[in-house]
Amino acid sequence: MITEADARVIDYGSTVTLVAGGHVTPLAADTLKARRVSVIRESGDGDEASLAPRADVRTVAIGGDHTSVKLKAAIVAHLRGRGVAVHDLGTNSSEPVDYPDTAGAVALQVARGEADAGIAIDGAGLGSTIAANKLRGIRAAMCTNRTLARYAREHNGANVLALGSTLVTTPDALDIVDTFLGTPMREARYIRRLAKVRELERRQQP
Repeated sequence: MITEADARVIDYGSTVTLVAGGHVTPLAADTLKARRVSVIRESGDGDEASLAPRADVRTVAIGGDHTSVKLKAAIVAHLRGRGVAVHDLGTNSSEPVDYPDTAGAVALQVARGEADAGIAIDGAGLGSTIAANKLRGIRAAMCTNRTLARYAREHNGANVLALGSTLVTTPDALDIVDTFLGTPMREARYIRRLAKVRELERRQQP
């Protein structure tokens, strides 16, 4: 149990873990909020483990701006050839499209659980990364090689891959996609850190 007296001596802006079944008194909760202390609840039902991205990816949402059409088509064909269900969210023409729209559509499907993972593409991949990460529960990473793709999944639990169509060749992009989707996140220390990322998201709530 965390009491108000306990809360007053916890360092400002720190993070504490509350054991499963633990309790925070109402006055302590107010004090913790005022001191901007994050409380991560240790769950007995595997709540933290559920934060890890799905290892067995069967459905992928993909979208890109007008610079991505050729690369996106190659990725869609590649994934469907492997038996992966693909939700192609566009665009499929050279008419200018804004990356927040395409990346947002991809991220929304992942956040809702309509897709196991997402791929967002624009010229450099940076804009799509920024846009996708605005949605709660999304961890988007822009990767330019297989090493970053592996780290993004294994260490950071990324569930959306961002690609820059002007920065990678089609063969390299396919290797990055395969590495990203095929890398699981299993180590408890990495998963535990995702709980802290979630707490940062929750700090935005009024």
